[in-house]
Amino acid sequence: MKDVAVIGVGCTTFGEKWNHSFRDLFIEAGALALEDANLSGEQIDALFVGNMSAGRFIEQEHIGALIADYAGLATKHIPSTRVEAACASGGLAFRQAITAVASGMSTIVVAAGVEKMTDITPGQTVDTLASAADREWEGFMGATFPGLYAMIAHDYMHRYPLTREQLAQVAVKNHFNGARNPIAQFQQEISIETVLSSSLVADPLRLFDCSPITDGAAAVILAPLEIAKQFTDTPIKVLASAQASDTIALHDRRDISTLDATVEAGKRAFHQAGLTHRDIDLVEVHDCFTIGEICAIEDLGFCTKGEAGQLTEDGVTALHGDLPVNTSGGLKACGHPVGATGIKQIYEVVLQLRGEAGKRQIEAERGMTHNVGGTGATVVIHILGAC
Repeated sequence: MKDVAVIGVGCTTFGEKWNHSFRDLFIEAGALALEDANLSGEQIDALFVGNMSAGRFIEQEHIGALIADYAGLATKHIPSTRVEAACASGGLAFRQAITAVASGMSTIVVAAGVEKMTDITPGQTVDTLASAADREWEGFMGATFPGLYAMIAHDYMHRYPLTREQLAQVAVKNHFNGARNPIAQFQQEISIETVLSSSLVADPLRLFDCSPITDGAAAVILAPLEIAKQFTDTPIKVLASAQASDTIALHDRRDISTLDATVEAGKRAFHQAGLTHRDIDLVEVHDCFTIGEICAIEDLGFCTKGEAGQLTEDGVTALHGDLPVNTSGGLKACGHPVGATGIKQIYEVVLQLRGEAGKRQIEAERGMTHNVGGTGATVVIHILGAC
């Protein structure tokens, strides 16, 4: 198997992009990535595109072919594959692209993610997102993702030391980071009082505990490490790629406060990379809700169960803390266009490892991404390192 490197990245701004179509978004992100890698489209061997639900969001299926067509690659007959794993679609598209390059079947491969979520009503959007849970046993019973993550939060707060203020601090931290990110949907700082006084969504989660509905796209380009410097002076090596599954329904889990798929995928990733937790300089975790970040820090093994709230309060996970978490602003502040989120996480880590993250730049040589589908039925983790 060949070593793999990221040689180019591109990302649209995230938000409610009323004047941009689904097609506009992926074309913009792809063009930015090609420009970054000093490549032309004719040099691409394959595309893998993360997308959760274009069929419901924009009533368009056959996404792989659509993207190849409007990217100008269809007449070159370049294979283009849609990858779906709910909110982990982007991370899984990146993993598939790694496999294609590492195996030697392809040389230059694009991994992208795109979602246009605002073309339908908020109620339809919530129902579409609920399809990432068990439709028969959760969705039909009225469970939404805020409700499911509220169950996790209640269980966690009953069993472990986590105050409501510590949970709110996750959102405060991520808005602080998002305010320094030019692509972020929310670029303003907030206070704990802002979170605690916001509208109740599903007790104990309030509006500012929840990631927003977002439009956006991101793309990265991969190549064998041995030729990466033909395209860029700063290739970023893929050190590990791991995936794990769990039951799709929350009620079937061994422990709803622990995402076992995160635990397992994290162990596999560290084993592949031959690294320890002390070797990781930043982590982009899947904070679709503030409790998601708390659980992720612990389930990845950066601290023991019940410690993440205090670590957050103490500033350990802050931008210039000992373990910066979600330097991009996370899903909470940067936004969550579900199919694109996993690729945006890669984009952020690459910028940090290149030293190109601007006002949110930290010192980093290795970074991790953690992308979750549903309430943890799919988890994809990657570790990247500067060369």
